[in-house]
Amino acid sequence: GFFQSYAVEVDVKDGANATCLYANWMMRFLITYETNSSDYKNTTLNLSSNVTHDGSVCGNDTQAALLAVQFGEGHSWSVNFTKTNETYQGDFITFTYNTNDTTVFPDAKRKGPVTIVVKDTMQPVQLNNVFVCHNTDFLEAESVTQIFWNVTVQAFVQNGTIGKKESRCRADTPTSAPPTGANVTTASPTTASPAPTTAPKPVENPETGNYSLKSGNKTCLLANVGLQLNVSQDKPLLININPKTTSADGVCGNTTATLKLNDGNSTLIGFTFVVKNVSTTAQKFYLKEVNVTLLNRLNGSVISNADNSNFSNWDAFLGTSYMCQKEQTLEISDNIQIHTFNLWIQPFLVEENKFSTAEECLADSDLNFLIPIAVGMALGFLIILVFISYIIGRRKSRTGYQSV
Repeated sequence: GFFQSYAVEVDVKDGANATCLYANWMMRFLITYETNSSDYKNTTLNLSSNVTHDGSVCGNDTQAALLAVQFGEGHSWSVNFTKTNETYQGDFITFTYNTNDTTVFPDAKRKGPVTIVVKDTMQPVQLNNVFVCHNTDFLEAESVTQIFWNVTVQAFVQNGTIGKKESRCRADTPTSAPPTGANVTTASPTTASPAPTTAPKPVENPETGNYSLKSGNKTCLLANVGLQLNVSQDKPLLININPKTTSADGVCGNTTATLKLNDGNSTLIGFTFVVKNVSTTAQKFYLKEVNVTLLNRLNGSVISNADNSNFSNWDAFLGTSYMCQKEQTLEISDNIQIHTFNLWIQPFLVEENKFSTAEECLADSDLNFLIPIAVGMALGFLIILVFISYIIGRRKSRTGYQSV
């Protein structure tokens, strides 16, 4: 599904009606919230077409500038800017979402506004320069992922005139061009031969990532897994999730836990686990929901979004872990699958930062069952060979005695 998000343009004026703070950007928010049934759900909050910017402040040498917007049913976002003699930069970002907005947060357990404050990662910008970042940027904190793209902003505008010189973010930095004077050969259309067709190189299995969540100072969730996305749109595409560029976030609870993985390649994956009663004295956990969001790095638009909340996979008794080394496939939608490799997961009751005893999947159990059978058959075959060799040897011995 594609989620519509509108561009925001804010032009803050000073007392002389001159521009003192200008910004144009796009953003959306991915939020995990608790429901009345103690489950956790994931939702997307987009900017509406009607955005106000009440409370925005120009700022000066002693006062921070403030860019503040309000949208939807009681949601707001703001960033303040501080400056030195030569530069300005973002300081803190404050985001408030209102769970009374039942369209975005159906069946939310907590009612009313929820506010989070995070440190802005914007680099210092020279005064009179415009900060520009077309590529997608992420901020994650407290079960919220903030996504920004197509950002143009200038704080502390001088004389009401937007600067002409741009300061680009690192993600927009172009790759180095070929050396000047490099030889370039262009084939004539009449002599060009068709390029040889080669089979596409098979995608290797993904690297296994080690992820964890903490509740306070205690580890509450452990996960080791290699992840590969299979996306079928215009053409099939396999995407390996790189653990080196992937961050983990989420929520730990007594009966529900959510692990959110954010790959630097603009891939967001969420796994939700719940606890069920299997008897009056025993409980199991299992994977209930998986959601996947693929974003365009250039403009932040949603390439694909899929959610499946009808899983009952990876179940194990509470207090143990679940393991499956063999490849498994999760069908998220008609267009998206997740392949897992070397999976070892424990979303509840982690002790001493270590996995508890693992319950193995059926595929691994079958493999472990076949190994001793294969070894036994090999030993049996060896015994038969020894026995046949013994019989042949005895017959040769008897034949020799009779000749004498």
